[in-house]
Amino acid sequence: TGNCDSYRNFISKGLRCLWNIPNTEVYRNAHHSLERFCFQSSQLLGKKITSLQISSAGQLPCHFSPWNVQIIRSFHTSPSFQAAPAPLFWIIVKPAQKLFAIILGRSIRNWWKALPPNKRELLKESARKNKWKILLGASSLGVVFVVFYFTHLEETPITGRARLLVFGKEHFRELSQMEYEMWMEEYKSQMLPETDPRYQVVERVVGHLAESNKDIPEVSALNWGIHVVDEPGVNAFVLPNGQVFVFTGLLDAVSDIHQLSFILGHEIAHAVLEHAAEKASLVHFLDFLSLIFLTVIWAICPRDSLAVVGQWIQSKLQEFMFDRPYSRTLEAEADKVGLEFAAKACVDVRASSVFWQQMELAETIQGQPRIPEWLSTHPSHENRAERLERLIPQALKIRESCNCPSLSGPDPRLIFRLNMQHLLESSKEREPPNSTKQDLSKPKLDFAHT
Repeated sequence: TGNCDSYRNFISKGLRCLWNIPNTEVYRNAHHSLERFCFQSSQLLGKKITSLQISSAGQLPCHFSPWNVQIIRSFHTSPSFQAAPAPLFWIIVKPAQKLFAIILGRSIRNWWKALPPNKRELLKESARKNKWKILLGASSLGVVFVVFYFTHLEETPITGRARLLVFGKEHFRELSQMEYEMWMEEYKSQMLPETDPRYQVVERVVGHLAESNKDIPEVSALNWGIHVVDEPGVNAFVLPNGQVFVFTGLLDAVSDIHQLSFILGHEIAHAVLEHAAEKASLVHFLDFLSLIFLTVIWAICPRDSLAVVGQWIQSKLQEFMFDRPYSRTLEAEADKVGLEFAAKACVDVRASSVFWQQMELAETIQGQPRIPEWLSTHPSHENRAERLERLIPQALKIRESCNCPSLSGPDPRLIFRLNMQHLLESSKEREPPNSTKQDLSKPKLDFAHT
């Protein structure tokens, strides 16, 4: 296991860093949170932010800062596109291949239409006589794809899951440098300096996670770089080369240092498990297969308009049947490994599920529509929280094996449930006298006066 003895020093330094933020109020007694919601904000550099908090006894105060920030419609802790670009030759060749498939399919259709009826019948008769040869040729092509797939399987670090990996890992990390430069150029005017307390918080959390998990070769092999972007979006991601990007909106959304540690552990897991290269490999493989279907669609459709519709249907089927479910699988794996990273760093792993419950409640109160999970690249907040609840007992055992200090104070999950109960009761009390029914799933509270 990692160096768990640095836990006390980490927490004390983190507390000094957090409590030195100007004009920041920190609730010292978490027990009062059982009786009322603790919506708290602080003033930093002329902007309203919510302080990251942890009590001196290690207790988690009740603090739902998502109400104080504008939460994006679908929170995700990864960039909206692949974590690194595909190889340059593929970026150029991929559109050309699709165009070639469309031209080929359309040419076959026009050639067939131009044939005299008697020649069409001769070709049909020849196809019937040689159907086994045609079937054998198609099967041989299928065998080539199967052999290619199984000869490019590798084991995922830590989890041991078999996965397709077409691109070289080291080469892919080198290519990620291109995207790193792109992000730095885009956010160069919004990067927080190293003297900013928010930057120091993120630096300490990432450093502690890396130090506590340095026994894992993939963790110690990366040089971690910290970049905090002054953006309201609730987001964070780690590039394959170890460059960590955190938006200040995420710092506003977490309730304490434990939730932040879990989220960053999740993002570090993405880099350690090489999910970017894995996802790019799958997309590369599926796109190559889709060229065959694309050619067939343009060959058999009687008109170009129908072929366009068929191509759109084919792309959507691939997206919703393969791409998005696979992306959700990678997110679930990163949650599991990230929770283990946090446990080895002596984090209160019970706070992990609470974060997603807070996010779900925040979206409900703000009236944001719920998107079905099958339409998203990430698991729903509810399913994510439930899955983490099942993983927490094992994570607590890992934490105990690292000789971490015992968890003191109330369970943050209990605090959240009590606050939920209080919220629903308050919502019911504020129900107008002439109202006979109220949707408790969307309580309407004046948070400005809570």
